[in-house]
Amino acid sequence: MRRISTGSPFEATMGYSRAVVRGGWCFVSGVTGYDYAKMAIPDDPAAQARNCFATIRAVLDEAGFGMGDIVRVQYTVTDRGFVDAIVPVLGEVLGAVRPAATMVIAGLIRPEMKIEIEVTAMKE
Repeated sequence: MRRISTGSPFEATMGYSRAVVRGGWCFVSGVTGYDYAKMAIPDDPAAQARNCFATIRAVLDEAGFGMGDIVRVQYTVTDRGFVDAIVPVLGEVLGAVRPAATMVIAGLIRPEMKIEIEVTAMKE
């Protein structure tokens, strides 16, 4: 088993890994819209979604997986009013991949967080 970290302070304080790789599976923890290098987050939900996918892509690359290996995705969005803004980003990034997906409207741990994306990738 291999654990991957992005260095986010949330990982250390909350006791989790950004991703865990086991066999042909990569489980990526929920990623919010922060630019983790700067610990800054844009206000725009679509920009947050793009940041989420940039982090996910980097983590999958480090783990030896690609975006095309994603088989499951869960989106948590804090307000259903943000859905129309993020849908084009979701289609742009995963439209060709078409993993099994769930979208939930729920609160997140910080008020600036508008979306969190969690993925599972698999290699055969």
